[in-house]
Amino acid sequence: MTNVFFITHPEVVVDPRIPVPQWKLSPRGLARVHRMLEQDWVAEIGYIVTSEERKAMDTAKLLAGHLALSCVIHAALGENDRAATGYLPREEFEATADLFFKHPDRSVRGWEPAGDAQARIVGAIDDILEAAPPVNVAVVAHGGVGALLLCRLKGVPISRAED
Repeated sequence: MTNVFFITHPEVVVDPRIPVPQWKLSPRGLARVHRMLEQDWVAEIGYIVTSEERKAMDTAKLLAGHLALSCVIHAALGENDRAATGYLPREEFEATADLFFKHPDRSVRGWEPAGDAQARIVGAIDDILEAAPPVNVAVVAHGGVGALLLCRLKGVPISRAED
């Protein structure tokens, strides 16, 4: 049986001048990835699929290097599309994210609706499992879509409680 390890990238360097999908891992984020690589379960991974966003790709590349594997990029693993607002200061981002989860069937401030992002991430996981060899799979993506996937897997309504 194939196990799927859903890995969210750790902390990033927040830079309002750079588009969010291009943010890189922070020194703390890099240290956390290196600590993850020390975990016993990591050796069980035989296939790695990543979002095309830099922070996820950086995480996946470190994992792949550690395991002497390559990475497959799957665009549908991206975080919920927030390009309409781009960078938001922390307090404003948190308030908008609250609305994103609270109203999953509509766009909040031009963001991709949570329901659409959930369908996308669930579809991506289905695609990955269909294409993957019969080994354990690491999916490297993002916390927001990870929370949406978790809601679907648990059979609960979309909620920020899973974020």
